[in-house]
Amino acid sequence: MISITNYGGDFLDGTIVGKEEKKYKHRTAFCLETQHFPNTPNEPHFPIAILNPREEYYSISIYKFSTTK
Repeated sequence: MISITNYGGDFLDGTIVGKEEKKYKHRTAFCLETQHFPNTPNEPHFPIAILNPREEYYSISIYKFSTTK
């Protein structure tokens, strides 16, 4: 089980320039990031989130968006 963290560009101030010289202004970005629960190491009932050397971690995230009229 994972949680989803989102970022809304609150700290963007127009100093970063992207494609076609567009400036990234305050709240003009949106990012979704999957992760294990942030406090996993301290909660015994949460799934283990330890990756040892030479172990592999594989994950697929599928986001579906829709609109309604």
